Amino acid sequence: MTLEGEHVCLEPLSLAHHAALCDVGLDDDIWRWMTALVRTPDDMRRYIETALDWQAAGTALPFATVDLGSGRVIGTTRFANIEREHRRGEIGWTWLGREWQRTAANTEAKLLMLEHAFETLGWLRVEFKTDVLNARSRAALARIGAREEGTLRRHMITDTGRVRDSVYFSIINEEWPAVRDALRDRLARG
Repeated sequence: MTLEGEHVCLEPLSLAHHAALCDVGLDDDIWRWMTALVRTPDDMRRYIETALDWQAAGTALPFATVDLGSGRVIGTTRFANIEREHRRGEIGWTWLGREWQRTAANTEAKLLMLEHAFETLGWLRVEFKTDVLNARSRAALARIGAREEGTLRRHMITDTGRVRDSVYFSIINEEWPAVRDALRDRLARG
């Protein structure tokens, strides 16, 4: 499945994206607040393989994010922690190369994924989580219309060994029309 907008295309992630992801993603700043630590091509290969393993298990749907203007792979994102019986899942494991951060790419990727979750899959809830220390991510989630729900203390251990508190956000189906309209307006304004 491919999701395409005006700025980005989300195509199924595969090992064929490895070199392109290494070109834009071996940047310590990208991984600062992530649980995974990706510093080498081998780390990136493991990151992709984990996403594909989760997909094979039916709990994730990972994408490579492609900039339509240049045709370049600029990052990844995924649906994960999918709970079909409860009609919910999470959008996360999202990162973009530095050049595409704070551009329309992330906003449109979220819009495409949320449209698919609510309008095609019929989900009742989409979740997001981020490191409590990641102020930029928390602000971005609030900007797209996600509601902060609370903090899970001592929630995860990162690859560096740091114990992370995670802040959960969500959008529910009743909120989706207003969130969709706001995201579309934001993209139209540039």
